[in-house]
Amino acid sequence: MRREGWEIRLAEALTAAAHRPFRWGVHDCATWAFDLRAGLRGEASPADAWRGRYKTPIGAVRVMKRLGWPSLPAAGIALLGQPLPHVLLAQRGDIVFSAEAFGICEGAQVAFVAPDGLRRLRLRDCAMAWRV
Repeated sequence: MRREGWEIRLAEALTAAAHRPFRWGVHDCATWAFDLRAGLRGEASPADAWRGRYKTPIGAVRVMKRLGWPSLPAAGIALLGQPLPHVLLAQRGDIVFSAEAFGICEGAQVAFVAPDGLRRLRLRDCAMAWRV
C-alpha cells in the first residue's frame, strides 16, 4: 500500500534521477526502481540485497545468479510476486519491466535509469508490470 504523499515522492525521485549519475550496483535501473517502490510504500528496499555488490553489467548478472534469479523477470517475480495480467494495467508509480530493465510507470510512459541518463519508453512497449 502506498503511503501518504507518494505522488510528491514520485515526482521528486524522477527529478533527482535525471541529475544523478548512473552507477552499477548503486544507481542503476533495478536499484533505483526497487528503492523508489520502497519509498512509496514506506518499507525496506529489496535492493539492499545487491547494492554495492557489482560495478559492471557482467557483475550484475553474477550477483543476480548468486541470489537465485536466472533472469531479470525472474528477479521481479521473486521479489514482487506475479506481475499484473497485462502491462497496460500499470498505474503511476508501479514497477515496469521492459526487455532488459526495470523502471517506474509515469502513466503512458515508463522512466528508466540508464548509463546515458533517464530514458523513457511507452508503457505499451514494455513486457511486465507490478503494482506498488
